[in-house]
Amino acid sequence: MTQSTKSPSSSTAWESMMGLTRGCFAAPSFAIFTTILTGWVLTPGRRTVTAMICGADPEGRRAHDAYHRFFRDGRWSLTLLWKVLVLHIVATLAPEGTLRLDLDDTLYKKSGRKINGAGTFRDAVRSTHNRVVYATGLNLVVVTLRVSPPWGQMPIGVPVGVRLHRKGGPTTLDLATEIIVEITGWLPDRYFTLCADGAYASLAGRGLARTTFTSRMRRDAALYEAAPPRTGKRGRPATKGERLATPAEMAKDMSGARFARACLEWRGRTKPGSTDAPRFRGEAVVLRS
Repeated sequence: MTQSTKSPSSSTAWESMMGLTRGCFAAPSFAIFTTILTGWVLTPGRRTVTAMICGADPEGRRAHDAYHRFFRDGRWSLTLLWKVLVLHIVATLAPEGTLRLDLDDTLYKKSGRKINGAGTFRDAVRSTHNRVVYATGLNLVVVTLRVSPPWGQMPIGVPVGVRLHRKGGPTTLDLATEIIVEITGWLPDRYFTLCADGAYASLAGRGLARTTFTSRMRRDAALYEAAPPRTGKRGRPATKGERLATPAEMAKDMSGARFARACLEWRGRTKPGSTDAPRFRGEAVVLRS
């Protein structure tokens, strides 16, 4: 087959996609980044820097230490790189409708004296209700965009924001807020739904723009009205308003007619609600607005 009769190659599509990130780097850094990312895709097994160099630059066209130096001294913007990635993913996989975000933190088990930011954190995978297991590694706060790819019914979560949580630094709640504020700022015309577990329930009071937040809270949670406006008088301003009833107390005062069973998307399938007690984990009862 001659070159003129070939269909557009996958390498051309890959180069086109890499071209989207060109503005995030200086010219030398962009060349190194392209080689490293190509090596990441081609390398089987552990994707160390050395292994990626062997996969993408076996001839040694560039000095070996230049690739390692890229991560320490390369001129590039991680925030701008995330923005390019998010805008491209949304335009390709979710061009319209409400964007569905999911949030959690995860422990990447990588430790050592030279691992910047490593610490001892709770290992959610190995921990149970009665036993908490701790492990050393990097604690990452991750926000994903939930999409249903055209090749299957199972929805997947594509990472659209990551922050490293360090001991003594900003809390996981603060880092999650930073990510959501960034994403909503990059997409000012879109609305979002955000789901997270009970550890992030207090995000409901962070005033996230155009975002409907769903989480879990304790039955005896202490809830308050929003902080009143400042009076201009001397002294520390109030940080919260009047105390509200607990969720359990609120439920007692609500009429059952205001509730309805909700259908739930569960591993690519829709689970209908029923009038019986929930029969599977995750069935939801919602309050009609």
